[in-house]
Amino acid sequence: MKDSKVKTVGILTSGGDAPGLNPAIRGLCEAGMNNYGMKFVGILNGYKGFEAGQCISIEKEDLPELLTAGGTFLGSTREKPFKNKDKISETGLNAVDSIKKFYKKWKLDALVVLGGNGSNTTAGLLSQEGLNVIGLPKTIDNDIVHTNYSFGFQTAVNIATESISMIHTTAASHSRVMIVEVMGHKAGWIGLHSGIASGADVILLPEIPYDINKVAKKISDNKKAGKKYSIVVVSEGAMDKEEAALDKKTFKKVRAAMTCSVGARVAKQIEEITGLESRCTVLGHLQRAGSPLPYDRCMATLFGATAADYLAREEFGKILVWQNDQIVGIPLLDVASQVKNVPTDDPLVKTAKSVGVSFGD
Repeated sequence: MKDSKVKTVGILTSGGDAPGLNPAIRGLCEAGMNNYGMKFVGILNGYKGFEAGQCISIEKEDLPELLTAGGTFLGSTREKPFKNKDKISETGLNAVDSIKKFYKKWKLDALVVLGGNGSNTTAGLLSQEGLNVIGLPKTIDNDIVHTNYSFGFQTAVNIATESISMIHTTAASHSRVMIVEVMGHKAGWIGLHSGIASGADVILLPEIPYDINKVAKKISDNKKAGKKYSIVVVSEGAMDKEEAALDKKTFKKVRAAMTCSVGARVAKQIEEITGLESRCTVLGHLQRAGSPLPYDRCMATLFGATAADYLAREEFGKILVWQNDQIVGIPLLDVASQVKNVPTDDPLVKTAKSVGVSFGD
């Protein structure tokens, strides 16, 4: 057994669920228990559960089944304690002070937060409040800065790719234009990867404002060239050039007034311009669902086990990220309130264009 002053560790999952959360928890607990004799407290329902004092003890016998399990057995919410800092909770304290109270009551030596941009921003702020915190990068959107990988992304891309690939058969059978809307509110990594992998004709991303007339031209050109159908992949946050020119406040109002999803809007516009029958399928939460791929299981286990080593070395205030084929720790606040967008000159964007994919730009 190796030496470690850190003996009791809290774990919470926050934000949207993602394949790989349970394997990461398993990796952390197995490595922590086996190598350092650590004990683990599972905090239920994210920061909201932390504020309310909801927790369980994680035991060795709980761990084996976590490797293949999707979602998070601890539960999750999108609570932001610092956003509601002045709101008094059921404990009689504000959200942040409630967290501090239970951190002390449970005699935690450290806290591990598995989350995306917002969750790790909160983790960084808690670190500034004096808590010993380590963050792990979880998001299917792959939009955490300074890391080339976040667990959940590969599984989400696989689900999206398989779904879009299956859509080809019904599109061909009915000579239709099929629009498939995938997740990606601010960043289009899922749309880019799944669109290329499934042979889409058009890919619309939040980072590349589109002209619907150029999209329609690509589809009409397909028809003229003898192709019976077209596949359009749309990130949920894709915007046209007119929307991209709006200020943030006006854009939010425009989106709030929409009576359908972006994918459905694109389908309607394409049908109106081209006269070709168009249909939209929204994959939605399917992309978060199910058992993680082997790649996500392996990487999540690696992240979890590495976190145990960081805990033992008392390297707090960091998020573990994947850079140059290895895990390194960087300051939590280095990722705070930022989004890793798809660069317009990304090699995959250039490759897609070179093989004939339109981005509507």
